[in-house]
Amino acid sequence: MKLLTEQLKKALPELRSTEEIPCEDKTVVVKFFNPLGSQTWEIVEGSEDPVSSDWLFFGLCDLGFGSPEWGYVSLSELEAIKLPFGLGIERDIYYSPKTITL
Repeated sequence: MKLLTEQLKKALPELRSTEEIPCEDKTVVVKFFNPLGSQTWEIVEGSEDPVSSDWLFFGLCDLGFGSPEWGYVSLSELEAIKLPFGLGIERDIYYSPKTITL
């Protein structure tokens, strides 16, 4: 599965462009998840690094260890996660942008 489509690239606000918006009012544009676990990444911003061409995202990251935290994750990090049965991190294709749920 392609995690980042051209449509999502255009829809994501650039990194740090929503700093003035309170966390509870930020809009999640895309949601990534572990299909075999409880990990989720609710992404509110993202930009492509001009040097590496990798994407860096900012959002609410829940790694399954308690409470979610705001933080950064790169597209290459998400793509590098290898799960059993040949699976990897997936994008919620049924997700519609909405305000973050805290």
